[in-house]
Amino acid sequence: MAAMTTGNVSRADANRRRILDVALAELLRDPDASMDQIARAAGVVRRTVYGHFPSREALIGTLFDGAAEAVETAHADGRKGVEDPAESLVRSTLAVWEVADRYRLLVALAQRSVTVQGIRERLTPVREACADVLQRGLDQGVFESPLPAPVLAYVHEQMLFALMEAVNDGLLAPEEAGRSAAVTILTTAGVPASRATELVAKLSD
Repeated sequence: MAAMTTGNVSRADANRRRILDVALAELLRDPDASMDQIARAAGVVRRTVYGHFPSREALIGTLFDGAAEAVETAHADGRKGVEDPAESLVRSTLAVWEVADRYRLLVALAQRSVTVQGIRERLTPVREACADVLQRGLDQGVFESPLPAPVLAYVHEQMLFALMEAVNDGLLAPEEAGRSAAVTILTTAGVPASRATELVAKLSD
């Protein structure tokens, strides 16, 4: 009996993962995709989708949770083993953008389905890690800002969202956006534009 239960759980997990993968692809292709469309694309009946996610909002919220986890991992990987705060900021921004670019349409969608407060809460670990890097840079004189590090981290987060929206609206090419984000974030932290551009070019090659 235990084996059957385990098998059922494994099947349920596999179904859930498949629904999430397909839902992400469908929603990125068509932000208005319905639960019916997602079920059809996943090759399951609508009841199966609702068995895992009670509403479209719950499904989008779960996808956004996955995106937030991917961003947190990318940010940590970008900072790993990097002592210089400016380099840490660039590497983590470039790493985050690589992940975020994959999810950028989902961010626009999440803003309709997930509260702004909910989005902020999910990104708290990334924002706090960013504030630590900024504080280190301010202490070392690498950065200069009239804003304290935790506030500057909020500004940087909102700038990334704004750049994603600019890409979504066709105002910025996706392949340029990551580097542009890194340069903009450095200059906002008080690094001269020429130095910021040079550092980003060097680290993104």
